[in-house]
Amino acid sequence: MPFVAYWGAPIVDADDDATMSLALDELMPRGSLPGGLDQECAIGLVPMHGDGWVGRPGLQGHRRGGTSWAPRFKNAQVIPLGGGGIGCVVTVQDDVAELELALRVELCVSGALSIQATIRNVGLQRYSLDALTITLPMPRRATRLTTFHGRWCKEMRRDTSDWKVGAWTAENRRGRTSHEYPPLVFAQTDTASAVSGEVWALHTAWSGNHVTLAERLADGRRYIQMGELLHSGEICLEAGETYTTPRIVGAYSSMGDSGVAQVMQAEVRSMRDPLSSRPVTLNTWEAVYFNHEPDTLHQLAHVAADVGVERFVLDDGWFLGRRNDSAGLGDWYVDPVVYPHGLAPLIDTVKSRGMQFGLWLEPEMLNPDSDLYRAHPDWVLEHAGYPHVLGRHQLVLNLTIPEAYEYILRRIDALLTEHDISYLKWDMNRPHVAAANPRGTAATHAQTKVLYMLLDEIRFLHPGVEIESCSSGGGRIDHEILRRTERVWTSDTNDPILRQAIQHHTSLLVPPEMMGCHIGAPTAHTTNKTSTLTFRAITAMFGHLGIEWNLLHATPTELEELRAVVALHKELRHLLHSGQVIFTTMFADSDGEYLAHGVASTDLSRAVMAVSRLLDIKADAPPNLRIVGLDHRRQYKVSCLLGQPLGGDYVVSHHSGYDIEHNGLEILSMPPESAVLLMLESS
Repeated sequence: MPFVAYWGAPIVDADDDATMSLALDELMPRGSLPGGLDQECAIGLVPMHGDGWVGRPGLQGHRRGGTSWAPRFKNAQVIPLGGGGIGCVVTVQDDVAELELALRVELCVSGALSIQATIRNVGLQRYSLDALTITLPMPRRATRLTTFHGRWCKEMRRDTSDWKVGAWTAENRRGRTSHEYPPLVFAQTDTASAVSGEVWALHTAWSGNHVTLAERLADGRRYIQMGELLHSGEICLEAGETYTTPRIVGAYSSMGDSGVAQVMQAEVRSMRDPLSSRPVTLNTWEAVYFNHEPDTLHQLAHVAADVGVERFVLDDGWFLGRRNDSAGLGDWYVDPVVYPHGLAPLIDTVKSRGMQFGLWLEPEMLNPDSDLYRAHPDWVLEHAGYPHVLGRHQLVLNLTIPEAYEYILRRIDALLTEHDISYLKWDMNRPHVAAANPRGTAATHAQTKVLYMLLDEIRFLHPGVEIESCSSGGGRIDHEILRRTERVWTSDTNDPILRQAIQHHTSLLVPPEMMGCHIGAPTAHTTNKTSTLTFRAITAMFGHLGIEWNLLHATPTELEELRAVVALHKELRHLLHSGQVIFTTMFADSDGEYLAHGVASTDLSRAVMAVSRLLDIKADAPPNLRIVGLDHRRQYKVSCLLGQPLGGDYVVSHHSGYDIEHNGLEILSMPPESAVLLMLESS
């Protein structure tokens, strides 16, 4: 069984035996320990109990009667990757258990590590697979563990602690990537920070159920294991059949969080063609909710165009019987009561003002109060024979049923064919509960694969249409969904205080141009907290900018300020959406009172930084803003683009990149819940 012998900083001289010995020392298997086996078992990519591995096995399963439960693979065959890829496929066999395991390991152009495993049943009898996960050893100097958790409107909370003896595990059974346990984990040295120290980050690129285990063994060794979580009986391999794990994506950084973000963002960008300039978007949800009155929407479209909006997205409430969230899901026809002339007049207004038109859908769901459910109650993804378990009055539509899949595909195809629609906001608001196919066996894995197939087919039929991944906000954000979508809705909250940390941590995985970040109304819909337009605007500036606000209620002064903000974003968006992310230690240095982040151009000639004061903790002046990663040899002109500190204003100043990194920029005092936007340009 292959194992990772070294994963870290580049080894300067691979021919130097002393250097190699030091580099490999922490992860190589050692000899016997007192009271143990004669030879310590290496932490393989799929460690096996039959080889003497005493942690959690990477492969778990059995044949009828409980046999073949502890395989032992041998006879490794190694085939280098073709097409210029750096890596190989290692295939191992177990003739007794009649199984074949193939491991694909690649070092990607982005710098990310990518690993997948495929198990094949080479016997005649069915093999029931319970788990197949990827395992990576961590060096003993990785003494701290960072994990992420959250909930609706509080996505991507972060927790860092000492890595103690024993196991930390998170199991997600919600049928989506989830708010609660985003599949991202860091092992790090005790000196790691936002900008320095070693970090080993792993991510499961999968939009369904998943499991993460981080264990420190009693002998001091450490490992992280990740993959898909399989329900009982979900994967049963008949003769010749295979199962392939999700991709496990790894990023090593010697620059703390900042290096992880740069590798993970580069990996996402490398998976697809470069995106066109991201259009400023207005979404109608918090403007009108379910109150779809065509005249109001026409007026809203005109005001949106006047402030510089380039894409107008009609959210929930346009389809048959949809007056609230209890009915209509599944009936994807324009409601003739609300839109007696269809969507064409509104689309014409939007297009006449130079904007694209987008539409909200939730194709994976249905309401019991819908024509679709009344016609096909057997199309629900659940174990038959039990009462429904509703979530937001919803059930999950079983897309693994060919007729249900075909119905949804044809309805979406018809909407996109009959209307000039450039964009779909694809939502998913209800987690899986006892998701089963008509035979009663677990089906979340199959539903996730079919979702990917549906998205791929829609993109084939309508290649010019962009798709946003939304799942009650940030419930479906991962690298695999980002292969098929141009944007994720980062959170359902537009409260800038909450958004600051959510966006900051989401950027560890997602580049700014793919994170939906909206300027909400003065009073946030989800928290009822009021904030200034400047604070809301600076918070939303570092993503795919949008507006979630009934502009018909905005004052003339607010509209003028908003117009200026949109114009500023358009000036900056090429830099914001093509550069590399910059983190700082300001958040940690100020006990969470201040948060600073930014983006630098790839040639380091320019950078845009936001400094926000989130809380009112100390009376001290804010810490200096030290920015790591600028060109030490250049002089940077520093100016303020947006925001007003207390008792003064920023004046244009000049600093070297070296001075900015080691001494920092002085940040003027600002009130809580405010921000400034700084520009640094080399002279």
